[in-house]
Amino acid sequence: MAPNPTIMQAVEQLGYRVTVGDVATQAGLNVALANQGLLALATEAGGHLQVSDTGDIVYLFPKNFRAILRNKYLQLRLQEWWKKLWGVLFYLIRISFGIFLIVSIALITITIILIITAANSDRDSNDRGGNFSGGFFYFPDLFWYLSPDYDTRQRERRREKSNLNFFEAVFSFLFGDGNPNAKLEERRWQEIATVIRNNQGAVVAEQIAPYLDNIGEGSAKEYEDYMLPVLTRFNGQPKVSPDGQIVYYFPELQISAAKKYRQPLSAYLEEFPWRFSAATSGQILLSAGLGIANFVGALVLLSLLRDGTVAAQVGGLVAFVHGIYWLLLAYGTGFLVVPLIRYFWIQWRNSKIAERNRDRLSRARQLASADSVLQQKIAYAQQFAAEKVLGDEDLVYSTETDLLEQEVERSEQIDAEWQKRLQRGSGE
Repeated sequence: MAPNPTIMQAVEQLGYRVTVGDVATQAGLNVALANQGLLALATEAGGHLQVSDTGDIVYLFPKNFRAILRNKYLQLRLQEWWKKLWGVLFYLIRISFGIFLIVSIALITITIILIITAANSDRDSNDRGGNFSGGFFYFPDLFWYLSPDYDTRQRERRREKSNLNFFEAVFSFLFGDGNPNAKLEERRWQEIATVIRNNQGAVVAEQIAPYLDNIGEGSAKEYEDYMLPVLTRFNGQPKVSPDGQIVYYFPELQISAAKKYRQPLSAYLEEFPWRFSAATSGQILLSAGLGIANFVGALVLLSLLRDGTVAAQVGGLVAFVHGIYWLLLAYGTGFLVVPLIRYFWIQWRNSKIAERNRDRLSRARQLASADSVLQQKIAYAQQFAAEKVLGDEDLVYSTETDLLEQEVERSEQIDAEWQKRLQRGSGE
C-alpha cells in the first residue's frame, strides 16, 4: 500500500526531520496512525531513524522521497496523472453549463424566428401577422437587454473584479463554489494539537472546549467526557489535582525534532459561512437574466410549436428543436429552480453555522475571563508542561551509518573527552 499522502505533506512542511508528535500536530492525525505512517514511509522512501539517549525517535527523510516513491509505486503515478486529468475534465464540466445555456437560447431564438418567418410568408401583404407574431415583437429586445455586451458595459461602469469568466460564473451561479468547511475536521484537530503544543503538552479541558462541538450540559460537561476523543487521538493522560480537578498532558506532543515557537491561533474554531456565489453581482445578474430569457423563450416556443404541425411543415432545425424541446424546457426550469433552492438552503445552513460559532466563542470568552478556580487548574497543569527538542547531541544511534561505525565514533568521542579531563587534571 502506498504511504499516506497527508503524512508525506506534513514531512515536507516540517523540513524532512520529524517526530511522531510533530506530524500529529501538523496534520491533526491520531498519534498511533502518525507513528505507523512514518514507519511505513521511512521503510518505502529510504528514511532513517535517529534514536536519542532517552529512547525517543526522530525520522529523517531524503528531500527527493516523492521521486523515490513515484518510481516504486504505480498507484502514486496514476494518482498524480488522474489529478491533472480530473482538473481538465472538471473545468470542461464547469463551462459546459454556460455553453449549453447559450446554445439553448440560440436554438430557441432561431427556431422562433424561423417559425414566424415561415408563417408570415404564407400570408398576403394585408395580413397583420395572425397568431404567430402577436405579442412577440418585443421579445428580441429582452435578449438585447440581457446580452453579454450589455453586461460588459455595466461591469465596466462598476469596475467590479472577478476571477471567473462568464462560463465559470454560470456554474458558480448554479452550484456555488464548494463547501468552505470541507476540511473542518482536519482543521479542528490541527488547532487542538497546536493548543496542546503551545502549552507545552499540558492543558485543561476549558482550553480545548472552544474547538469542540456537542459538549452538552450537566454531567457530560462536568466530568469532561468531551475530552475522551482528544485523549484517544493524541495519546493523552489525565491527572487529578489535590483539589479534585482534572488536567491532561500529552507526552508525544512534548517531543520535537526542532525548536517550535508558539504558533498564532484563533481563540476558537470558526466555521466559514457558505457563499451563494463567488461571481460578481453583475455576473450573477447576467446569469439570472439569461436563465429567465431562456425559460420565457421556451414558453413562447411551446405556444408556437403547439401539436407539432408547424414543426412538420417547416422541418429542418424546427423539427430538431421540437424533438428536444422538453430537454430545453427542463434545463431552463432547472437553471432557475436550482439556484433558488440553494439560496434558501444556504440561509438555513448559515444560521446553524452562526449558532455553533456563537457557542464556541462563548466558551473562548469564559476561558479569557477565567475565575480563580480555573486559573489554579491551569497553574496545576503547567507542572506537567515540558518541551524536549532532539538535536544531534542527543542521538546515540542512527540508521544513516553502520552500527559498528557509530560505536567506534562514540568510543573515540569518549576517549577524547577523557583526554581533555586528564590534561586539565595534570595542569592543575
